Amino acid sequence: MPALVKGTVGIVPAGALGVSFFYHLTHQLQKIDGSVFFLERHGSNTCATLRGKGELVIADGPVLHHVPAESLLKPGLLRCYQSGSLPEVLLVCPNPDQLLSIISECVELLEAAYEAGTLETLPLPILVLCSNGIYFQRIRQIFLEKLEEATLLGRLPDLWPDIMPKIVARLLRGVSIQTGIREGSGAATIYRPGPRGITRIAGGDALNRERSCALLAGRGGWFEPAPHSSATRLEFDKAMVNLSSNLLGQLYAIDEAGQFRPLTLGQIVVPEHEPEIRDLCQYVFKVGQAVRAYSPTDDFNALFEWLKQTLRLHQSHIPSSLQWVDLRLRTGGLDPNVTPTEEWLLEPLIRYARSAGLDEAVQFFEQLKERSLRKLRLLCANVPSSDWDI
Repeated sequence: MPALVKGTVGIVPAGALGVSFFYHLTHQLQKIDGSVFFLERHGSNTCATLRGKGELVIADGPVLHHVPAESLLKPGLLRCYQSGSLPEVLLVCPNPDQLLSIISECVELLEAAYEAGTLETLPLPILVLCSNGIYFQRIRQIFLEKLEEATLLGRLPDLWPDIMPKIVARLLRGVSIQTGIREGSGAATIYRPGPRGITRIAGGDALNRERSCALLAGRGGWFEPAPHSSATRLEFDKAMVNLSSNLLGQLYAIDEAGQFRPLTLGQIVVPEHEPEIRDLCQYVFKVGQAVRAYSPTDDFNALFEWLKQTLRLHQSHIPSSLQWVDLRLRTGGLDPNVTPTEEWLLEPLIRYARSAGLDEAVQFFEQLKERSLRKLRLLCANVPSSDWDI
C-alpha cells in the first residue's frame, strides 16, 4: 500500500486557521468524506481535547454544526506512515515557534522509511507552511541541517545528489489571508471560519506548487501559485498586512487607561491611522529591498495600494492578535509579552535591518515593540486579580 494517499489533505493543528481551511476544503462542510482531516501534533492537547469532546463545533452564521471528531482526526505523521494513510498535501498552521517540532517529525518519518526500505518512494507529503511570520529560509535551512545530522548519525543514507532535491522540493510556503475566529477554549471551543480567502504558494519546485494548488483548489479552497517563486517576498508582503492589522491594531485597541476594546479592520484602517500604517509598511519595504525580497525597481506605492485593498476586503474581521489578547483576558492567561505573530515578524525584521545597516529601521521596529509592550503592561496592570484563573 502506498504511504501517501493521493488526493487527500491533512491539516495540523485544529486551530482557527486550520479549521477555516477545513471548512472551505469540505465545501462549507457539505462534503466531509474523509479526504480532508486533521493530524495530531506531538505535544499538543488539541486533538486529545477534541477526542474527549467527540465533536468539532463550527459556526456557520447563526447555525452551529456539530461535526463528529473521530472521523476527522488521525495520529501524527509517523503513525500515518505506518498505517499507509499519509496525506498527499499537509497544511501546517501552528504558531511559528511550533514549526520546528513538525520539521523534526518529518525527519523522523524519513528515518523510519529508510529503516523500512521505502525511502526511495519518498513517503513525505507536500508540506505547505501557512503560519504567519518571516521564517521560511531559516526553517528550510534547519530542515537541511537536521537531514544532514541524521545522515551523519547513520539514520539516513547520503541524500545527495538524488533524494535531497526531491525532499526540499516538497517544502512550500503558503501565505494566506484566510480569516477565522476561535471562541472559548478547551471543550467549549467554537470555531467561526471567515469568508474564503486566498492563499498564495511559493517555494519548493513548480511541480509541487502546481499540484498542491490544483488539489486544494479542486476541493473548494482558494489557492494559487505565487506569480514569482520567492517565499521570502510573499512573507514580506504578508508582514505588512499582519503588522498593520495586528500590531498597530493592538496599539489602537488598548487605550492609555489600560482598557481593551477589540477592533475590526474597518476600525483600524481609518484615515487618521493611514500615515502611521504607511510609515510602517515603508520600513518593511526598505528592509525587504535590502535582503532582495523586493527589487530596486519595485514600486512601494503600488504595493501600499494593494495592502489597503486587501485590508478593506475584511473590514468586519477582528485581527488574530486582538482575538488572542481578548481570549487571554477572559481566561486569565495574558502576560505582558509581545504576541506570537508580532514576535515572529519584528525579530526577523530587526535582525535583517541591523545586518543591512538600516539603523533607522532598527530603531523604528524596536520602538514599535516597546510601545506594544507598554500597552500590554498597562492592560495587565488594569486586570483585577480576581479575573485571573489561577
